[in-house]
Amino acid sequence: MHGYGPTPQQQTTSRPSPATLTTVRVILVTVTVLSCGLLGWVAMLRLAIVTRRPRDWVLLAVVMVLNAALFAFIVNTPDDPDDMSDASVLLMLLWIVALLAGVITYYLYVEIRHYSSLRLLGAPSPYTAAAHPAPLPYQQHPPQQHQHQQHRQQPQPNPYTVQTPPPTPTPAPQRLDQVRAELDELSDYLRKENKESKENREGEGR
Repeated sequence: MHGYGPTPQQQTTSRPSPATLTTVRVILVTVTVLSCGLLGWVAMLRLAIVTRRPRDWVLLAVVMVLNAALFAFIVNTPDDPDDMSDASVLLMLLWIVALLAGVITYYLYVEIRHYSSLRLLGAPSPYTAAAHPAPLPYQQHPPQQHQHQQHRQQPQPNPYTVQTPPPTPTPAPQRLDQVRAELDELSDYLRKENKESKENREGEGR
């Protein structure tokens, strides 16, 4: 009987290390801030790829449209700041601040929540995997077919059946005849002895 092979391990969702996640977040936030929100779509693209939710893809498209409109607005403004009106400057500042705050806040909140939910669902972290390595595949015991055969070879007694005693052996007829013949010979011998002893006594008396 051949044993089974190694048991397949459950496939778990891979999760980057906390240091890697922190580094990626810092880089994306820095790029978004230094570009005045024009590269905020990069953070939203990563978030949509990580979560794979339709809502994040829609928000990515919205951020890309806002970035394109902001870029067009900046290009159409005069090169000399003195020629810009106060309304144009205020609108551009509000646009940039709102875009930066919205993209950075939403990106950090959703990504942190996403990986926290994965950890609660049982996705192993790299520290846990290093501290507790996966057990080696082992050879399972052969099927219990041999044990079933042993049970079949040992029938259980039925408690409702009456057990009959074993028959007593009867003496063979030849043995009885031999004993009877020996007894007859012995009786004849005794009679002869008695008869001879009587004759001897009568002869002495005369």
